[in-house]
Amino acid sequence: MKVIIPAAGTGKRLFPHTHTKPKPMVYIAGKPIIGHILDRMIDLEPEEIILIVGYHKDQLISYVNENYRNIFNITYVEQEKRLGLGHSIYIAREYVNGSDIMIALGDMIFKAGYLDFYQRHTGNEKCAGSIGVKEVDEPRKYGIVELEQNSPCIRKLEEKPEIPVSNLGIAGVYFIKDTKILFEILERMIQDNIRSRGEFQLTDALQEMIQQGNKLKTFEVSSWYDCGHATSLLETNQVLLNEKENISHDYESVDSVIIHPVAIGNNVKITNSVIGPHASIADETTVENSIISDSVIGSRACISKVNLQSSIVGDEAHVVGKHNSLNIGDSSSIEF
Repeated sequence: MKVIIPAAGTGKRLFPHTHTKPKPMVYIAGKPIIGHILDRMIDLEPEEIILIVGYHKDQLISYVNENYRNIFNITYVEQEKRLGLGHSIYIAREYVNGSDIMIALGDMIFKAGYLDFYQRHTGNEKCAGSIGVKEVDEPRKYGIVELEQNSPCIRKLEEKPEIPVSNLGIAGVYFIKDTKILFEILERMIQDNIRSRGEFQLTDALQEMIQQGNKLKTFEVSSWYDCGHATSLLETNQVLLNEKENISHDYESVDSVIIHPVAIGNNVKITNSVIGPHASIADETTVENSIISDSVIGSRACISKVNLQSSIVGDEAHVVGKHNSLNIGDSSSIEF
């Protein structure tokens, strides 16, 4: 089985952090998002990983080559025009070459490993593929699955419906056995310019597979961590740190307190500060006279004289505050 990871998008919901890097390279809980995704694929032992790249592709390729080239057989395919998820899968067709595939989105981190998902998929006998699903609170924001009555088979798939027929959200991991059929449908969609919301949707192609009589089934995904926007990124950072408890490398701490769980990178210098809980600080950053909790700090940043909570600071950013001097009378109330 081969794995396709679409990772070419611009990550607009994470601006300004994705102005200078692709979304999968955003740092969280000790490493970029793509690192957490690939770590969870090691046990799966895929035949090949096909990474769809585009926006700031050199950063992504460099990181993956340096850290995962000796673990996986990796092929990079450039999506020059971002025309949707369906299009990103289609351009990998010649590298798939008839193999079964798993599609894993490049901004979703799962609590379980992909081997667990694969085993659930293989338990779905006599089907053309399986899609991971989870009940969601706001189904209009997701691709939604409607099952056949009294059956595990999917009756209908719809991307972000105005009137959802169920609350089963597509979780961002797909297994397809009949890849020849999928690529034929995607090719026809692209040739005939069949788009939804301006893009070629994978959901539409899968729905066409169903209409042609191909059985698609589901498997349950217990927990996923969405890294698509700032609020969810901080929530995911907290969850991942709680799982690991301590992700620390070679850093220097002087007159400081470290409250675990934290992730502190190499060559970080911390002076007269309180770090944690749930703080992630990337390589070569300097922190002095500050308090940082529930925050993500990029590499080569400089943080001085500030109290940061629920914050995201990018690479090479400088955040410098100033001390206040107060002369406060009795029964006073001051808020900053």
